[in-house]
Amino acid sequence: MTTPAVCVVGSANLDLSTYADRFPAPGETIHARRFTTGYGGKGANQAVMAARLGAAVALVGRVGDDSFGRDMLAHFRAEGIDTRHVTPTAGVSTGTAVITVDAAGRNTIVVAPGANGALTAADIEVARGAIEGACVLVCQQEVPAEANLAAMRLAARAGVPVVFNPAPVGDGPPAEAYRFATVLCPNEHEAVLLTGRAVRTLDEAEAAARELLGRGPRNVVLTLGERGCLVLTNGEVTVIPAPLVEAADTTGAGDAFVGSLAVFLARGADLVTAARNANRVAAISVQSPGAQTSFPRVADLPADLRGDSRV
Repeated sequence: MTTPAVCVVGSANLDLSTYADRFPAPGETIHARRFTTGYGGKGANQAVMAARLGAAVALVGRVGDDSFGRDMLAHFRAEGIDTRHVTPTAGVSTGTAVITVDAAGRNTIVVAPGANGALTAADIEVARGAIEGACVLVCQQEVPAEANLAAMRLAARAGVPVVFNPAPVGDGPPAEAYRFATVLCPNEHEAVLLTGRAVRTLDEAEAAARELLGRGPRNVVLTLGERGCLVLTNGEVTVIPAPLVEAADTTGAGDAFVGSLAVFLARGADLVTAARNANRVAAISVQSPGAQTSFPRVADLPADLRGDSRV
């Protein structure tokens, strides 16, 4: 089987994670049970997940010209990711994310973009070959919108499908981004922010997905945490329950889903099958702490997920 190529345009952050029994109230100081540092950023997370599933992955982004950035580049190379288009940037820090995880495995995250905010449309043009040669392009919203749109335009002209994860929502994606998305993939919280609709029930989730579909993407995959995901494709809705697992840490679970979804699509799976498989990969990830540290490798997967994803 040909190795699928995935190009990710996105962020790279250093994660600073504390694990506590609960979240502090405003103005309150509490003691954490544990502190860790790790590699993160939505773009980097999704790229690492795709690489661990055996894809040939190119990452397009920026890091600071600092010790964090140098360590990150070495880490990406160790994961087998093509870093030719990850640019060290002078005078700005590598992006950081401050994460708190409670005893139930829920998390809060505050991101300082740093060098991620310096990615430009010119950087995208330099990476044209990686984008046009990919089976799937993945974008999120932790880099400037003009960089994302430049990448999506190149992909559209080359016939490369685009998986667009509109996170963090911020002021919302540009209208053009919806139209370029082959698959729009928000989580339930992002869907609420984007549509103003509740997604407490599956009927409400379907209504939100249909509203998002009306903005221009060809398909919508709405991830619903422990409830699984909802796939809207060809006008039909499929609800895919999540495997029942005991969650230790949900940090990065959405990125595990998006990165693996891209790989399964790149291998030729239909969207429902790809989402079902991505659901299973994400369920594995939440059973271990951290973001990238929780992502499984091919050897960690059930046999039916290791090879041809169309099974």
